[in-house]
Amino acid sequence: MNALTQYITLFENNRTTIESNSAPLMNRLRDESLEILHHSRLPNKSDEGFEKTSIEDMFSPDYGVNIARVNIPVDVASSFRCDVPSLSTLLGFVVNDAFHPSSMLESKLPEGVIFCSLKRAATEHPELIEKYYGKIAPQKEASVALNNLLAQDGVMIYVPRGVKLSRPLQLVNIFSSPVALAAFRRMLIILEDEAELQLLVCDHTQDSETSYLASQIVEVSIGERALFEACSIEESSSHTNRYSRMFVRQHSGSKLTFNTSTLTCGNTRNEFSIDLNGTHCETLLAGMAIGSDKMHIDNDSVVRHLQPHCHSNQMFKYVLDDDATGAFEGSILVAPGAQFTEAYQSNRNILASTSAKMHCKPQLEIYNDDVKCSHGATTGQLDNDALFYMRSRGIPEAEGRTMLMQAFMVDIIDSIHIGGLRERLLHLVDRRFTGTLGDCASCRSKEDRPMPSI
Repeated sequence: MNALTQYITLFENNRTTIESNSAPLMNRLRDESLEILHHSRLPNKSDEGFEKTSIEDMFSPDYGVNIARVNIPVDVASSFRCDVPSLSTLLGFVVNDAFHPSSMLESKLPEGVIFCSLKRAATEHPELIEKYYGKIAPQKEASVALNNLLAQDGVMIYVPRGVKLSRPLQLVNIFSSPVALAAFRRMLIILEDEAELQLLVCDHTQDSETSYLASQIVEVSIGERALFEACSIEESSSHTNRYSRMFVRQHSGSKLTFNTSTLTCGNTRNEFSIDLNGTHCETLLAGMAIGSDKMHIDNDSVVRHLQPHCHSNQMFKYVLDDDATGAFEGSILVAPGAQFTEAYQSNRNILASTSAKMHCKPQLEIYNDDVKCSHGATTGQLDNDALFYMRSRGIPEAEGRTMLMQAFMVDIIDSIHIGGLRERLLHLVDRRFTGTLGDCASCRSKEDRPMPSI
């Protein structure tokens, strides 16, 4: 059976409940999305670009969906211990798929800045929702249409023209439920011209034995000469499936820096689609993945150079152990009119066991001669000569392996410029490699659980 069938039936049988718990401006996409889904299917391993990750299989299990917005009690204060030393943030939470601001969030936001529930924003700022919601993500794709169909709320971030936030925003996504649950999460991020924003997003799972599915669509508009730096850290559970798609539209002179880190997970697929729609744009997309046990981590990126004089760089690194599997497919497209493009892409991977597997597929699609573009991918094991040298200097083999893997990830961590976060992430990576979860992961369950060392 097509995995979409159960979600279509759920919507058709409960449309009044779903729409009454959402906002009219979000409801306006549902009719078209329903029609699209009736003639669609989710990608599986027979589709190009999904050879190692079946979205169909990910969505097939019978998850519950909280369409009636039943309150699931979560003691956020006692369970969340993910503070980043030396980093002061303006904090909001998404519990399953419902946004909850911290107590002082609104009073501390600069004038004109919005960081709130998408449903609320649709009521209080309809002009922004009408202009941007559903206008960046491709509406005819099945996974986008499914999110349009069932998303009832989400997160809205808006930074007005010329406003430069002095403190980062932080969004913490928490899964917590007594039964299997699917959450259709939605984010809309808008930076007007010359605005500046730093954002930290953390994904956590509290109940490690409960099965969860996260379907996330993120739409981002970055205005002219605006600066947007974001970091996403996933520490979930082996029973958490996550399909996250981010669509970015950059305008002239804008700069995007995005770092994605997967430290623990079950089955994760992240997709990044970035359009450089103006001249003199800069894009840095960096990612790292640490896999053990039977974790599966898949990152897919497409950077489209549509205007001249733009620069992009993609860097992804994986360390996989045990029976973990990884995949990376990265693409650079240079349009005919995008002269003087500079675009680079690299994927480097370490397999720390004979049963770990990595799939990589870098791609270039260039329709212009006046460019500088390159891509490359390598997969191997730890440097035995370096390990032998360290052992000859009295460093135990296990410690030497950890040190080499830490050094391997340093340039990805160094791409982060949010004050205090780089040191915090380095600490988490160190803890991950040495076999213990970082403090962030303590919100996954009532007690810390050791992870296999890498």
